[in-house]
Amino acid sequence: MNSSLSRPAQQAGLRPSGSTLAAVAMFVVLLASYSINAMDRQIFPLLAADVRHEYGFGLAQVGLLSTIFTLGMAVAGAPTGFLLARLSRRSATVAGIAIFSIGTVLTASAHGFTEMLLYRAATGIGEAMQLTVIIAIGTSYFTRFRSTAVGAVNFSFGVGAIIGPMAGAALLATRHEWRFPMIVFGLLGFAAIVLILIAVRPWFSETRAAERRDDAGLATAQTLWNRNTVLLTVLSLIGGLIIYGYLGMYPTFLREHLGFTPAMTGRVMSAYGFGVFASIAGGWIGDRLSARKVLVVSFLIAALLGYGLFYAASTLIAQALLSFVWGLVVSGVIYVNLAGYHIRSVSGHLNNKASGVFVSSLYGSASIAGYTIGWLATSTGWSAAGLEQISLLACIGALLALALQPSRMALPASRARESAPVTAK
Repeated sequence: MNSSLSRPAQQAGLRPSGSTLAAVAMFVVLLASYSINAMDRQIFPLLAADVRHEYGFGLAQVGLLSTIFTLGMAVAGAPTGFLLARLSRRSATVAGIAIFSIGTVLTASAHGFTEMLLYRAATGIGEAMQLTVIIAIGTSYFTRFRSTAVGAVNFSFGVGAIIGPMAGAALLATRHEWRFPMIVFGLLGFAAIVLILIAVRPWFSETRAAERRDDAGLATAQTLWNRNTVLLTVLSLIGGLIIYGYLGMYPTFLREHLGFTPAMTGRVMSAYGFGVFASIAGGWIGDRLSARKVLVVSFLIAALLGYGLFYAASTLIAQALLSFVWGLVVSGVIYVNLAGYHIRSVSGHLNNKASGVFVSSLYGSASIAGYTIGWLATSTGWSAAGLEQISLLACIGALLALALQPSRMALPASRARESAPVTAK
């Protein structure tokens, strides 16, 4: 018997027999393409001091360049969720990678601040399309482990976060030219496009039937306008300022305030990447524990880490250790579960849109995170900037998370069966 699916079956999202292993393999291909994004995200802050030296940009300007891509993500995130109702997920992924890669290569040819700002923002539009789609694919197919699937996406970011700074520092040392690493990572994106077109099949990428089946009978909202989604949107706005305040300007803080060399800075940022490897475990925790408990505790830990990173620690070992824990808690737990809880707060047919809302809200605030912490550092010093933008906002996030209603979020299928009432046969 022929195991292949007909075109109508593929479009309906039906799964072929024995498809789980193949689905995991295709998901790995998509995750690998997202790792390339992470490489660029980590490499530009590493190169920011060199860019600033060549162009004469101010600290706040470099901070804006480091995080402006998030404005593109904010603009494109929610529209991508709605666009997916008319465009295949695989096509949207390929288009997003192409936009991202072209913007990355063009950054190396920018003649001034405005031009570079536009190219960096364009990369965010491409990444928003790619990230929104990958989250939607993972949570639609692996419905029993939605937060874990998001954790796998962030895990792939961790891979790129480790490779990016080390490879970028090596490429910079080879050519002594900051443009060279940008061009190399941009070209890698086109290789990823070819691999996706060859390896990712529609029966996996376009799966939709499971979205409805596993949510049946659960108390999830039928609209995006509900208490949990509103609270999670505010928490995502706070999360964007915290996460990208760190990612956008922390390398500059290490190099200009603590006097770290590019190689030392690369090692510290790689330690952060190793912490992000906990993302799958962080998603697994989010699939099994109360959203309120997970987010309250993790936001409070983030507040303590902000104090340590920008105020208390000054040695390479201390900064590397704190960055590792930051990656573990903030990226591995807060980021992952904000995305997962957005999707679990609504009925399955809203997966695409919920993913888009998460991307737009978190990256909307992230778009100004580098600028604000750079401005605060210029006005009040780095220590005060870290306490204000990281620690204080994290405490506010913990308080808001107390108002979440975990009972209104979908459970993984296994737990839904365990909690269902027993009926007589």
